[in-house]
Amino acid sequence: MSAPVTRQISINPVPENNNTDASRLQIPNHDKDSKSEKDASGTATPYSNSESGRDLEKVPEPEQEPEQVRTIHGIKWFIVIAAIFSTAFLYGLDNTVVADIQPQVIESFGDLTKLSWLGSGFPLGSISTLLLLSKIYGIFNTKWLYIASIVLFLGGSALCGGAPSIEALIVGRVIAGAGGQGMYLGLLNFLAVLTTIRERPIYNGLVGLVWGLGTVLGPVVGGGFASSSASWRWAFYINLVLIGVFTPVYFWILPSFQPDGALTAKEKFKRLDYLGALLSAGMWSTFVMAFTFGGAQWAWDDGRTITMFVMFGVLLIAFVVQQYFTILTTPEDRVFPGHLLRRRSFVLLYILTSTPAAGVFVPAYFIPLYFQFSKGDSAIDAAVRLLPFVILLVAFVMLNGFLMPVFGYYMPWYVWAGALMLIGGSLMHTITPSTGTASVYGYSILVAVGAGAASQIAYSVAPAKVQPHDVPSAIGFMNHAQIGTIVISLTISGTIFQNVAHTYLKDALSQYGNFSEDAIRGAIAGTRSQLFAELSAEARASAIDAIVRAMGQVYILVIVAGAVTLVTSVFLKREKLFMTAAAA
Repeated sequence: MSAPVTRQISINPVPENNNTDASRLQIPNHDKDSKSEKDASGTATPYSNSESGRDLEKVPEPEQEPEQVRTIHGIKWFIVIAAIFSTAFLYGLDNTVVADIQPQVIESFGDLTKLSWLGSGFPLGSISTLLLLSKIYGIFNTKWLYIASIVLFLGGSALCGGAPSIEALIVGRVIAGAGGQGMYLGLLNFLAVLTTIRERPIYNGLVGLVWGLGTVLGPVVGGGFASSSASWRWAFYINLVLIGVFTPVYFWILPSFQPDGALTAKEKFKRLDYLGALLSAGMWSTFVMAFTFGGAQWAWDDGRTITMFVMFGVLLIAFVVQQYFTILTTPEDRVFPGHLLRRRSFVLLYILTSTPAAGVFVPAYFIPLYFQFSKGDSAIDAAVRLLPFVILLVAFVMLNGFLMPVFGYYMPWYVWAGALMLIGGSLMHTITPSTGTASVYGYSILVAVGAGAASQIAYSVAPAKVQPHDVPSAIGFMNHAQIGTIVISLTISGTIFQNVAHTYLKDALSQYGNFSEDAIRGAIAGTRSQLFAELSAEARASAIDAIVRAMGQVYILVIVAGAVTLVTSVFLKREKLFMTAAAA
């Protein structure tokens, strides 16, 4: 590995008016007479040859500009932060709010074969629109895009709450996912504009805390409503109430930011990569459909399943070709920031942003389910069992946000985070119905500490490694990694659980009689099924053991995520991003 490198970064002041200029990140020119791009002390700048030589891309160093001064302070700053962070909380909450309401939804609508869509529909809407939204945020007014995303999120939430069928509920989840993605990207872009380089890791850490808190409290909130007289529908209606509290802030206090005010509206729309966005959405949709329907509603060798996999492959290839050769777009306007793939650091950070997401979402969905089956917990009690995982996850997201600016090095965080995810995932793979509660807590805490410490790092590192105009692309690049992994991990873990549990349960119950396919799949949905009510105590214990063993198989994804994090982190540079304090 290369020797440690220290990087000094400063930022332009934000103009006093609300229409902030996009050119806010600038790098001081320490020694104009130097033939290299290092200052007199030998310190490398963020775009120096030490970076570009390794990352296969040399970025020209901009001229020196004054450092950034944050223009919003006091109570107004607190109100703005509270308002935009509330959307991060709701975005995280809706990712997992359905984890503990699935039995009640099945009771309302039936059709168990569409069950996994409840979990994967929301992140599918997010990932399908992420690349286009990332590009749009670099062109159009950030404030009004953010507000439009909030409206879309609320529309999807209202449809979910009032859904007359499971199909309407799934559509609402996808719509809310698209709106939620826009809210989350808007928040990240606001922080990149409104905070100084010294503050940004702390606020990004707070984003991780709030988003992570929403993510892990989703099952608690959903289970609480599902177990109450309000019903599961209020797990979605609550979004409208919480957003309504901050609506005046979004319209009248939140500052406006125009990334490129020189272009007309027509010129801005012409810059969008419509073909790339369409291919990306189709690619992700067919991927989810192939794994959701395969093995559940359709057999794996069914022509429809095979067709979905073939369509996914064709769309993936078409998307890569279209982006590489910039068909019907330009290198600057293509929807995927492919130029970042030329830089080794960004490829590694992309991988290392992906893997912690699996460490967050697989346990968040399956820990409550484990306690419902193995300990007979109610929906709300099982969700409360997630709190040790929640607390440690949030604590280490925050710890990283506060300590990384102090010490500057980011590579060591990934090393020990990967090791903890690997160990914790391996232990969770071994759980049985008789595993002690304290042991499950301890195993899951190891995963939480590792995933929490690593999940938000790249959101601070990536913007510091690109030119100002590339900040939205860098943020979108990392968000694509994170949300894409959520889709993949939830889709694959759901498929593994449904199929493996079906096989194990069918074998376990074969000695107790002949049970229909619908009865077996109904039992996998929860202990409140008719099948569990009819089984003897011995048969019930065998059934629970089979389902919990199947649950253990999904933690293979966490094991792989931890191993990949550990191995990939070794190839990062031992560099120090020295984040200088902004001018007061």
